[in-house]
Amino acid sequence: MSTRPALIPCLRYADAPAAIEFLCAAFGFARHAVYAADGDPSIIHHAQLTLDGNMIILGSDRDDEAKALYRWKTPAEADGITMCVCAIVADPDAHAARASAAGADIVKGPYANEGYPGRSYDVRDSEGNVWNFTSYDPFAGA
Repeated sequence: MSTRPALIPCLRYADAPAAIEFLCAAFGFARHAVYAADGDPSIIHHAQLTLDGNMIILGSDRDDEAKALYRWKTPAEADGITMCVCAIVADPDAHAARASAAGADIVKGPYANEGYPGRSYDVRDSEGNVWNFTSYDPFAGA
């Protein structure tokens, strides 16, 4: 029996198809499933992207029941972020170089973690969500 992550970040993007392209090119995600609207590929109802056995889910930001119910805002609408996504990668320095080469906005990068092991870097995606890519594995024994 394989163990799967039990928490999967879900994000919304004003231009979800462009975000999918960016996340794959800059951060190394792979398309697992992408469900676009019939007749309008610019609207992504649901997409699943994977990175090293982990997954994120994303979709197009649109005026719908979910946006109203959850008060969902993109970083641009919120004028900032309310969370960031942390992802463990083997080599944050190499990952940052890839992201930078793909045009990602490196917020702070690569650095030795202060007060705990490993290296990290912080980066904004194509619509302003902040990601922390780190070699620190909080599941590993201390």
